[in-house]
Amino acid sequence: ITCFSITNQAQSTQKKLNINIQKSTIKWIGEYTFYFGGHDGFVNFKDGYFIKSNDAISGGEFIIDMNSITNTDIKKLEGKTNLVNHLKDPDFFNVEKHPLAKLIITKVEYFDKTHAKIEADLTLKGITKPINFRAEFNYEERKMTTRFKIDRRAWGVNYKSKFRDGAISDAIGLEVIVKL
Repeated sequence: ITCFSITNQAQSTQKKLNINIQKSTIKWIGEYTFYFGGHDGFVNFKDGYFIKSNDAISGGEFIIDMNSITNTDIKKLEGKTNLVNHLKDPDFFNVEKHPLAKLIITKVEYFDKTHAKIEADLTLKGITKPINFRAEFNYEERKMTTRFKIDRRAWGVNYKSKFRDGAISDAIGLEVIVKL
């Protein structure tokens, strides 16, 4: 498979494409280390856009509202509220001090017209680290989808369970759908 790269270089055919934050979703998945199960929910985009160069996505920037974090697997309101409040605490995302997260696409490497490897800088809790993931673009539906995991420890998300059986994985899964 041949690949070609498009980087964030000024080009005469660049166009900014704002995302539809109401139709775009970020699902988070946190799993336990020693048994199946965990928690999941959503966090919302606050703003975002792609850069389109020569009929292909070549960059973008996305702002995530960490105060919007929700939980979808706990049924009782009290448990759901307790988990969401804990996720906002300093040992998780420290939302009071860092209410926004940011992802900036720095490089897009296409495998074909609709599949690409994306390199980006992700900022969580004021810490910026490079990440990469594979994405699929559906130009007819005007959307991008991706699934990837990050190591929470790289961004200072250092919660440690007091119980071995309740230990959470260092990986946070993300399933993202971005719509224009």
